[in-house]
Amino acid sequence: MAMGAVLSSSRAFASPLSSSFSSSAAAGRQQRRWVCSLVPGDRNGRQITRSTDTAGQLSAQTQHSVTMRLCDASLKRRVLSRVECFLSSADPLTSGWHRPRRRDSPDTACVVAQPEYRVPARKRADFRAEQYEMAGSPSDVPATATDAVLVGDASWWQQLPKRWTIVVLCFFSFLLCNMDRVNMSIAILPMSAEYGWSPATVGLIQSSFFWGYLLTQILGGIWADRFGGKVVLGFGVVWWSIATMLTPIAAKLGLPFLLVVRAFMGIGEGVAMPAMNNILSKWIPVSERSRSLSLVYSGMYLGSVTGLAFSPFLISKFGWPSVFYAFGSLGSIWFALWQRKARSSPSEDPEISEDEKRHILGGNTVKEPVSSIPWMLILSKPAVWALIISHFCHNWGTFILLTWMPTYYNQVLKFNLTESGLLCVLPWLTMAVFANIGGWIADTLVAKGVSVTNVRKIMQSIGFLGPALFLTLLSKVRTPAMAVLCMACSQGSDAFSQSGLYSNHQDIGPRYAGVLLGLSNTAGVLAGVFGTAATGYILQKGSWDNVFQVSVILYIVGTVVWNVFSTGERILE
Repeated sequence: MAMGAVLSSSRAFASPLSSSFSSSAAAGRQQRRWVCSLVPGDRNGRQITRSTDTAGQLSAQTQHSVTMRLCDASLKRRVLSRVECFLSSADPLTSGWHRPRRRDSPDTACVVAQPEYRVPARKRADFRAEQYEMAGSPSDVPATATDAVLVGDASWWQQLPKRWTIVVLCFFSFLLCNMDRVNMSIAILPMSAEYGWSPATVGLIQSSFFWGYLLTQILGGIWADRFGGKVVLGFGVVWWSIATMLTPIAAKLGLPFLLVVRAFMGIGEGVAMPAMNNILSKWIPVSERSRSLSLVYSGMYLGSVTGLAFSPFLISKFGWPSVFYAFGSLGSIWFALWQRKARSSPSEDPEISEDEKRHILGGNTVKEPVSSIPWMLILSKPAVWALIISHFCHNWGTFILLTWMPTYYNQVLKFNLTESGLLCVLPWLTMAVFANIGGWIADTLVAKGVSVTNVRKIMQSIGFLGPALFLTLLSKVRTPAMAVLCMACSQGSDAFSQSGLYSNHQDIGPRYAGVLLGLSNTAGVLAGVFGTAATGYILQKGSWDNVFQVSVILYIVGTVVWNVFSTGERILE
């Protein structure tokens, strides 16, 4: 099938996509015509046919195919196409198919000089089936407007659906979040040597981050639900980036200044998770919720890997202050993209298509931002308490493994410090991979008709019972290789929690997703603080087997509470 249109060589010619047929010749000049063909293609842009004669006139077959007739409604689809122009002339050297490009020749100025001929990038080509004969299988053409053609060389970023643009930006914000957090664990070694800090002082500096982090968990959720996730997350990244860059200056001024700056950094990072949860609750439909959240949280894991990998290099080449300056400055780049591309909800985005907006909303109406938080209603729901208790049980084991793992490798497995540092990266990589695998599995189950409640219970049960199993085996193994394998498998199965309890806040109360995550994550942070301290006490009185036993017990308690009281249904409107 081919479709074409003959364009006059007159300077005042119509658009190349015009379907009108005209011909003219200047007296005393060689007759030349432009024949433009709208060449249809399949979904991958491959050409189907093209038919035109050498005299510049349409072939009889083509003229017949361009006749106006109604097509079947099921075939009224947009087609991938491109415009090619044939310059018909008696001179064989100047005849041929030409791509539209700028020329200074008088013979072609009439065509190229017209601004209407230049097709701008990132514009959709809209052709109706009533204008041209559309024959072929419906599978050869896009089924929805979201599959429409982008004419021009548009980048992958511009072709990405708006909701996934938000997800990618949130991913990078969490990547920066953990990069800025873990760099202190590396830089604290040369810093303590330079300033003569004792181990107790080092512990105080490390813990000062959590003073601010705890403070803004619930506040960040309230702000996000009232003012929008875009404002709060942008504020958080700018705040903690500035605090990161001020760390070397504060250290030179004295210990009190450093403690305040680290607490300020915790304030900024404390709002990140509630704000992210709020904005994704408005942008992501339930059928894509698990994999989108898993991708964002994997940014945290990869941020730890990146920070642990690059910090030693920067410190050895440029000194320990360079880590804070380099990592902190990246926040300004992210913030510029965030301000340009992000909106708190689809209803505020002027660039989103109506089809994508309908897909996100799923028939639900857009509700006004939260003006007040119904605390009594929220705290009266058993499913909310299931979130809080399960988050506590989950983070107890997770924080212990991630905090004490280097010590375990060094004292029990007899690895040196370099080997311990390298092996500490392995669990983060494992979690990043398995978090995304779990997200795709969860969304696939939802798409196949499994209830959201059952999907959340299945995924979180894996996130609890997997680590419980591998920590139990850890006390039985006798070789370092098997011990490392058990630790990696424990953290890998733990990452399935991203499709369990970490996705459940948006299920039960999307309007209050920020507050709900703030509540449960406060319990999770407290578990990390108390669990890390309790582990040191247990090791003084007992052994590593006792440490793992406490974690296993809490994992089992969390499994029971989650499966009895949690739900995937919306309970807060």
